[in-house]
Amino acid sequence: MADSSTSSTSQSASKTRKPFHFRAKIKVQNIQVIVRNLRQNTIKLSIKNLKRKQSNNTQRKFIKISEKKAIVRDLGFGGLMHIPPLKVDHQLLRELANNFKLGENRLKTGYGSFQITPKTIGDALGINATGDLFPEKVEYKKLSDDDKIIFRRFQGKTLKSLTDEMMEIGVGNEEERLMFKRIFILYIQMAFLLPTTINKISPVHLAPIFKMDSISERNWGGMF
Repeated sequence: MADSSTSSTSQSASKTRKPFHFRAKIKVQNIQVIVRNLRQNTIKLSIKNLKRKQSNNTQRKFIKISEKKAIVRDLGFGGLMHIPPLKVDHQLLRELANNFKLGENRLKTGYGSFQITPKTIGDALGINATGDLFPEKVEYKKLSDDDKIIFRRFQGKTLKSLTDEMMEIGVGNEEERLMFKRIFILYIQMAFLLPTTINKISPVHLAPIFKMDSISERNWGGMF
């Protein structure tokens, strides 16, 4: 009888524990659901914030590019932005180079010869072709202390480094805008107007950046 009583007591205790175990199991499942929902909501918020951040970054970049284009136009180089990229056969370029008489600024062809004047270049590229030419080179010793700092800053720069700086620099204040102008002037000379066989800034490239007050009035067409 004692054994029967003990067994009955054990079965009764087991029965009374099951609801607690069942409720505990439900609570764990509820917690898991809550944690899962929180995690999903967190991910959604993170994605939403990332998209918003990317959208804001894109908008800021667009505004920065628009501001830089406006500066380029103010410098007198707006016409260059409308020149489409051209793929010219290398043989044709070599033929043009061989038939161009540098001392005379004359292009000779089978149909006659053509005088290439600064005005011709200015009209073709939409740049100023009148006014004073820039000095041929910069005399470092004659520069002011501030200009010497600028000279050293750009000395030895490559076309790639100028391109990277031109894209990255901000134009939010006057100091940044002036620096962007200088970088652009150096870049456009090295890449297009006055390329050299050496992929580094030369003293002749540096001369215009010390005449920024009259940069748009200078004879860019006469540099060719």
